[in-house]
Amino acid sequence: MKIYTRKGDDGTTGLLGGTRVPKHHARIESYGNVDELNSYLGLIRDLLPGTTHATFILHVQEQLFTMGSHLALDPEHIGKMALPELRESDVTELEKAMDAMEETLPEMRNFILPGGHPAVSHCHVARCICRRAERSVVFLAEQSAVPEIILHYLNRLSDYLFVLSRKLSHELGAEEKPWIPQK
Repeated sequence: MKIYTRKGDDGTTGLLGGTRVPKHHARIESYGNVDELNSYLGLIRDLLPGTTHATFILHVQEQLFTMGSHLALDPEHIGKMALPELRESDVTELEKAMDAMEETLPEMRNFILPGGHPAVSHCHVARCICRRAERSVVFLAEQSAVPEIILHYLNRLSDYLFVLSRKLSHELGAEEKPWIPQK
């Protein structure tokens, strides 16, 4: 099987279920943003080889593939195709991971400016991509069926990426620069 089909040369792409939609469709935008996030998390995982963070990020990437399959599904085929599931327990996993990381972090008294170490900066970029993915899924959900768990997971994942950036700053000895508004 070849990777190219030429079917998209007209500016359309196929959803799971076969329906063709324009490549600018909100559903395509949503799973495209999730795919971008997944790819960026792969970069972060590559920066943290052999760590528990890398192992957890790999698990998150698998969840994002599951999410992408639900976002790529033609709403008319919901319940007609067997897809892997996202569960509230997946959201709880993110919360538990954040709680464990925060146990060793100093209290946050200001907003923190992104940066301090390349791995930390990449976490902040991933957090922003995650928020964009979340916004695009919210937009899609206003027009079409989207499992609510996807919104919960993306919202929590962006929080996780922020906490991970702080944890990496702590582990790598990078200075967190607080944002001090100018008066």
